[in-house]
Amino acid sequence: MIAYLRGTLLEKHPNQAIVDVHGVGYDVTIPVSAFSSLPEKGAEVHLHIHTHVREDALSLFGFVSSADKALFEKLITVSGIGPSVAIKALGGLAAPELAAAIRNGAVELLVRIPGVGKKTAERMVLELKDKLDLTGLPPRSEATPKSAFDANEEDVISALMNFGAARPAAEAAVTKARSASETNEFDALFRRALKLVR
Repeated sequence: MIAYLRGTLLEKHPNQAIVDVHGVGYDVTIPVSAFSSLPEKGAEVHLHIHTHVREDALSLFGFVSSADKALFEKLITVSGIGPSVAIKALGGLAAPELAAAIRNGAVELLVRIPGVGKKTAERMVLELKDKLDLTGLPPRSEATPKSAFDANEEDVISALMNFGAARPAAEAAVTKARSASETNEFDALFRRALKLVR
Protein backbone atom coordinates (compact mmCIF):
# COMPACT_ATOMS: atom_id res chain seq x y z
CA MET A 1 0.00 0.00 0.00
CA ILE A 2 1.14 3.54 -0.73
CA ALA A 3 1.32 5.58 2.48
CA TYR A 4 3.42 8.59 1.42
CA LEU A 5 4.46 10.31 -1.79
CA ARG A 6 7.31 12.72 -2.42
CA GLY A 7 7.81 13.96 -5.93
CA THR A 8 7.26 16.73 -8.45
CA LEU A 9 3.84 18.36 -8.62
CA LEU A 10 2.75 18.06 -12.27
CA GLU A 11 -0.79 19.39 -11.92
CA LYS A 12 -2.99 20.73 -9.17
CA HIS A 13 -6.71 21.40 -9.01
CA PRO A 14 -8.98 22.16 -6.01
CA ASN A 15 -9.57 18.45 -5.39
CA GLN A 16 -6.77 16.76 -7.32
CA ALA A 17 -2.99 16.62 -7.50
CA ILE A 18 -0.83 14.69 -9.96
CA VAL A 19 2.56 13.83 -8.53
CA ASP A 20 5.50 12.56 -10.59
CA VAL A 21 7.59 10.10 -8.60
CA HIS A 22 10.55 8.88 -10.68
CA GLY A 23 8.61 9.08 -13.93
CA VAL A 24 5.34 7.63 -12.62
CA GLY A 25 2.41 10.05 -12.33
CA TYR A 26 0.14 9.41 -9.34
CA ASP A 27 -3.40 10.84 -9.51
CA VAL A 28 -4.28 11.86 -5.94
CA THR A 29 -7.63 13.12 -4.66
CA ILE A 30 -7.12 15.87 -2.07
CA PRO A 31 -9.44 17.92 0.17
CA VAL A 32 -10.03 21.40 -1.29
CA SER A 33 -8.52 22.79 1.93
CA ALA A 34 -5.16 21.28 0.91
CA PHE A 35 -5.10 23.03 -2.48
CA SER A 36 -3.85 26.38 -1.16
CA SER A 37 -1.11 24.57 0.78
CA LEU A 38 0.38 22.93 -2.31
CA PRO A 39 3.49 24.44 -3.91
CA GLU A 40 3.58 25.74 -7.47
CA LYS A 41 3.62 23.26 -10.38
CA GLY A 42 7.09 21.86 -10.92
CA ALA A 43 8.04 22.08 -7.24
CA GLU A 44 8.60 19.18 -4.86
CA VAL A 45 5.53 18.10 -2.93
CA HIS A 46 5.02 15.78 0.05
CA LEU A 47 1.67 14.07 0.66
CA HIS A 48 0.48 11.57 3.26
CA ILE A 49 -1.50 8.95 1.32
CA HIS A 50 -4.43 6.68 2.09
CA THR A 51 -4.78 3.91 -0.51
CA HIS A 52 -8.39 2.86 -0.95
CA VAL A 53 -8.93 -0.47 -2.71
CA ARG A 54 -12.22 -1.65 -4.19
CA GLU A 55 -12.95 -4.48 -6.60
CA ASP A 56 -13.11 -2.07 -9.53
CA ALA A 57 -10.71 0.67 -8.50
CA LEU A 58 -7.60 1.66 -6.58
CA SER A 59 -7.77 5.28 -5.40
CA LEU A 60 -5.24 7.49 -3.67
CA PHE A 61 -6.29 10.18 -1.20
CA GLY A 62 -3.64 12.71 -0.23
CA PHE A 63 -3.22 14.98 2.79
CA VAL A 64 -0.80 17.73 3.72
CA SER A 65 -0.66 16.59 7.35
CA SER A 66 -0.69 13.20 9.02
CA ALA A 67 -3.46 14.49 11.32
CA ASP A 68 -5.79 15.03 8.34
CA LYS A 69 -5.03 11.53 7.08
CA ALA A 70 -5.69 10.03 10.53
CA LEU A 71 -9.05 11.77 10.81
CA PHE A 72 -10.00 10.74 7.25
CA GLU A 73 -9.27 7.11 8.12
CA LYS A 74 -11.46 7.35 11.23
CA LEU A 75 -14.30 8.95 9.26
CA ILE A 76 -14.47 6.15 6.69
CA THR A 77 -14.98 3.58 9.46
CA VAL A 78 -18.43 5.10 10.09
CA SER A 79 -21.29 3.35 8.31
CA GLY A 80 -22.59 5.55 5.50
CA ILE A 81 -19.38 7.54 5.07
CA GLY A 82 -17.20 6.63 2.14
CA PRO A 83 -13.97 8.27 0.99
CA SER A 84 -15.75 10.87 -1.17
CA VAL A 85 -17.83 12.15 1.78
CA ALA A 86 -14.84 12.04 4.14
CA ILE A 87 -12.70 14.08 1.74
CA LYS A 88 -15.49 16.68 1.45
CA ALA A 89 -15.72 16.85 5.24
CA LEU A 90 -12.02 17.69 5.49
CA GLY A 91 -12.42 20.21 2.68
CA GLY A 92 -14.99 22.16 4.63
CA LEU A 93 -13.44 22.08 8.10
CA ALA A 94 -9.86 21.91 9.35
CA ALA A 95 -9.13 18.63 11.14
CA PRO A 96 -9.16 20.14 14.68
CA GLU A 97 -12.50 21.88 14.01
CA LEU A 98 -14.07 18.73 12.57
CA ALA A 99 -12.78 16.62 15.45
CA ALA A 100 -14.10 19.17 17.96
CA ALA A 101 -17.52 19.15 16.25
CA ILE A 102 -17.67 15.36 16.54
CA ARG A 103 -16.52 15.30 20.18
CA ASN A 104 -18.97 18.06 21.12
CA GLY A 105 -21.87 16.41 19.31
CA ALA A 106 -22.38 19.42 17.01
CA VAL A 107 -24.75 17.61 14.65
CA GLU A 108 -26.02 20.92 13.21
CA LEU A 109 -22.48 21.63 11.97
CA LEU A 110 -21.83 18.12 10.66
CA VAL A 111 -25.00 18.02 8.53
CA ARG A 112 -23.59 20.92 6.47
CA ILE A 113 -21.10 18.48 4.98
CA PRO A 114 -22.33 17.42 1.50
CA GLY A 115 -23.67 13.88 1.68
CA VAL A 116 -24.10 13.85 5.48
CA GLY A 117 -27.66 13.74 6.79
CA LYS A 118 -28.80 13.89 10.39
CA LYS A 119 -28.61 10.13 10.97
CA THR A 120 -25.11 9.90 9.52
CA ALA A 121 -23.98 12.90 11.59
CA GLU A 122 -25.38 11.27 14.72
CA ARG A 123 -23.51 8.04 13.87
CA MET A 124 -20.29 10.05 13.45
CA VAL A 125 -20.71 11.47 16.94
CA LEU A 126 -21.73 8.15 18.51
CA GLU A 127 -18.95 6.09 16.92
CA LEU A 128 -16.06 8.57 16.94
CA LYS A 129 -16.42 11.01 19.84
CA ASP A 130 -14.40 8.82 22.20
CA LYS A 131 -11.89 7.73 19.57
CA LEU A 132 -10.48 11.14 18.59
CA ASP A 133 -7.31 12.34 20.24
CA LEU A 134 -7.33 16.10 19.73
CA THR A 135 -3.72 16.38 20.89
CA GLY A 136 -2.75 14.63 17.65
CA LEU A 137 -4.65 17.18 15.59
CA PRO A 138 -2.76 20.48 15.65
CA PRO A 139 -4.32 23.57 14.01
CA ARG A 140 -3.73 23.75 10.28
CA SER A 141 -0.90 26.28 10.06
CA GLU A 142 -1.07 26.33 6.28
CA ALA A 143 -4.58 27.81 6.22
CA THR A 144 -4.91 31.40 5.13
CA PRO A 145 -5.68 33.57 8.17
CA LYS A 146 -8.92 35.54 8.00
CA SER A 147 -6.99 38.77 8.51
CA ALA A 148 -5.34 38.21 5.13
CA PHE A 149 -8.57 39.39 3.43
CA ASP A 150 -10.04 42.86 3.45
CA ALA A 151 -13.76 43.53 3.95
CA ASN A 152 -14.50 43.44 0.21
CA GLU A 153 -12.71 40.11 -0.22
CA GLU A 154 -14.56 38.69 2.79
CA ASP A 155 -17.81 39.65 1.04
CA VAL A 156 -16.68 37.74 -2.07
CA ILE A 157 -15.76 34.71 0.07
CA SER A 158 -19.18 34.86 1.72
CA ALA A 159 -20.89 35.07 -1.69
CA LEU A 160 -18.94 32.04 -2.95
CA MET A 161 -19.96 30.09 0.14
CA ASN A 162 -23.58 30.96 -0.61
CA PHE A 163 -23.02 29.27 -3.97
CA GLY A 164 -21.99 26.10 -2.15
CA ALA A 165 -18.21 26.50 -1.92
CA ALA A 166 -16.44 25.51 1.29
CA ARG A 167 -14.56 28.38 2.94
CA PRO A 168 -11.05 27.01 2.18
CA ALA A 169 -11.96 26.68 -1.52
CA ALA A 170 -13.47 30.17 -1.54
CA GLU A 171 -10.36 31.62 0.12
CA ALA A 172 -8.09 29.91 -2.41
CA ALA A 173 -10.20 31.21 -5.32
CA VAL A 174 -10.19 34.78 -3.97
CA THR A 175 -6.43 34.65 -3.41
CA LYS A 176 -5.86 33.58 -7.02
CA ALA A 177 -8.44 36.03 -8.39
CA ARG A 178 -6.87 38.87 -6.40
CA SER A 179 -3.42 38.26 -7.85
CA ALA A 180 -4.75 37.99 -11.41
CA SER A 181 -7.16 40.91 -11.32
CA GLU A 182 -6.36 44.55 -12.05
CA THR A 183 -9.26 45.73 -9.92
CA ASN A 184 -10.38 44.63 -6.48
CA GLU A 185 -13.99 45.74 -6.93
CA PHE A 186 -16.58 43.22 -5.75
CA ASP A 187 -18.19 42.42 -9.12
CA ALA A 188 -14.96 41.84 -11.02
CA LEU A 189 -13.35 39.90 -8.17
CA PHE A 190 -16.45 37.77 -7.61
CA ARG A 191 -16.81 36.85 -11.31
CA ARG A 192 -13.16 35.84 -11.55
CA ALA A 193 -13.22 33.90 -8.27
CA LEU A 194 -16.44 32.09 -9.21
CA LYS A 195 -14.74 30.68 -12.31
CA LEU A 196 -11.77 29.54 -10.23
CA VAL A 197 -13.75 27.86 -7.46
CA ARG A 198 -15.56 25.47 -9.79
